[in-house]
Amino acid sequence: MPKNIFHSLLHDLQTNYGLKHGKVSAMEKLALSLYILGHRESNSNVAERFQRSGETVSRIFTDMLHIFARMGIDTIKPTEGQFEEVPNHIRHDTRYWPHFKGERYHLPDFRRGNHRASGKKEIFNHAHSSLRSVIERTFGVWKKKWPILRDIPSYSFDKQVLIVIATMVLHNYIRRHAWSNDEDFRQFENIPDMPISSGHFDRGESSSSNSESDLEIAMLRETIANSLMNQYL
Repeated sequence: MPKNIFHSLLHDLQTNYGLKHGKVSAMEKLALSLYILGHRESNSNVAERFQRSGETVSRIFTDMLHIFARMGIDTIKPTEGQFEEVPNHIRHDTRYWPHFKGERYHLPDFRRGNHRASGKKEIFNHAHSSLRSVIERTFGVWKKKWPILRDIPSYSFDKQVLIVIATMVLHNYIRRHAWSNDEDFRQFENIPDMPISSGHFDRGESSSSNSESDLEIAMLRETIANSLMNQYL
């Protein structure tokens, strides 16, 4: 994290989210928590590095996780203010919207020979695949920047949830304030397409979908495809 962003974050946490000086300075509390999240260090190693007792390290880290969670109310949301409500038919359906089977889907397929998407199904698939690539790129840089996510220590479940939230908060903060000067973000921005993993999400539309929910999803997909087609023309 660039020095200026660290100090900006420190100021915001002190001004708006309750980070205060005590026997340990606010700056050291922030540095200690970033060290744990960014390096996945054990309590004993952090205690040695900062010359604090293990109990003090644990208390500071827990307190900081709650402070980051408070900050998350303001930072874990779209900057443009959209998507404030999730439609019930999305909220209560655990499946991923499928793409159109039998049409080009993966982005490299559209680039071979400069063949643009044609027809509403291919246009939908291209948009679908592009969005997936962005999402997978986001998760890739997130996990790279915060090693603790790759192997969370055996904390309580509630604390593990707070760790995930804290890394999301910090990730968004850096992304919004210093992404162009951050090596991890620059690296992933320069990757045109993240490879899309195979498996459940590559099954495409189901030929045996008969439930009311499946039909609703299919109709919604058709509506989106038609809308994209009209924008494409």
